Amino acid sequence: MIKKTLLFTALSFLVFSCKEKREESKEPIEKPVIVEHPTDLPLDSLNLPDGFKISVFAEGIDGARSMAMGDDGTLFVGTRNENTIYALQDLDGDFWAEKIMVLDTTLEAPNGVAFKDGALYVAEVSRLLKYPNIENQLSDIPEPEVIYDDYPTEFHHGWKYIAFGPDDKLYVPVGAPCNICERSSEDERFATITRMDQDGSNREIYAKGVRNTVGFTWHPETEELWFTDNGRDMMGDDIPPCELNRVSEAGQHFGYPYCHGGTIKDPEFGDQYPCSDFVPPAQQMGAHVAPLAVKFYSGKMFPEKYKDYAFVAEHGSWNRSSKVGYRISLVKLDGNKTVGYETFIDGWLNEEKQEAFGRPVDMLFLEDGSMLISDDFADAIYRVTYN
Repeated sequence: MIKKTLLFTALSFLVFSCKEKREESKEPIEKPVIVEHPTDLPLDSLNLPDGFKISVFAEGIDGARSMAMGDDGTLFVGTRNENTIYALQDLDGDFWAEKIMVLDTTLEAPNGVAFKDGALYVAEVSRLLKYPNIENQLSDIPEPEVIYDDYPTEFHHGWKYIAFGPDDKLYVPVGAPCNICERSSEDERFATITRMDQDGSNREIYAKGVRNTVGFTWHPETEELWFTDNGRDMMGDDIPPCELNRVSEAGQHFGYPYCHGGTIKDPEFGDQYPCSDFVPPAQQMGAHVAPLAVKFYSGKMFPEKYKDYAFVAEHGSWNRSSKVGYRISLVKLDGNKTVGYETFIDGWLNEEKQEAFGRPVDMLFLEDGSMLISDDFADAIYRVTYN
């Protein structure tokens, strides 16, 4: 049992629906009182490098997945199967989210969240919603603007990770609607990453041959897009590898469904094109580790050497005979080349018992340089610090 002393009000630590709150009167915030917050999460089983520490930033966030930070410090959290959008606030600056708000529970797999110019963007399977001036309307959420509602409706790999790039465009992936298939003749957006202006105009395909990316980011120096891709299933425990990819120019094709990991021909589609026709991954990752978020570090809290790494959240396998993943890994870079692949945090999976208490999903860096990690299995958000 790990305990954390914190300040919060009895009223502020509430999970409530803003849809219900519209019918209620707003109650004043009472004077803070000191209480202890317990957690049953076995954080002492997690392994971190020397000098690093992990604690809980928030609990009870059912299915916590993608995260986006508002200008005023509100943390927005999307979910997949829970159909819920959360807003979290650390009211007293002690790195514990005292106030947890449920903004909506009616959306279809609102996994993707992004924040831009005061607005929250939420991606459902086939729609993109915009909540303007959101942080000033948390107590009475207005109906969102619909930016588009014409993307494919297939749920298989239909949940989305979204983010704004350095070009101010919004990047939106469309996963393959299957384990392995060729459906581009039906809709050319399947197995791609698309991008568009903030209002949904000028939509175009940016990268092709992408089976299922649920995490991408841009290198802070080159501004090139890096994205993870989950490898196909049903080829055995050890192939094909999952991937970390780098986009050096728009329109590149990364192999799916013809070639996996840059070298492995698909048994069904692989004879149509040679693997040499496609962009190989920047880094082959473990088979079935399910890499999701990828982020580069530019803060000042962690040691300087971590600016040479890409952090990757490995959600973990679901059907491998022996589970793998369930960790935060590091991919070391030398310029645009990857030169190493190692573990940063593990211990969410007890390998001997083959039981896991958590599955990392997304990462976000706070202004002080610490790292937040969402976990949709433990329903928690962690904070990683270095001293």
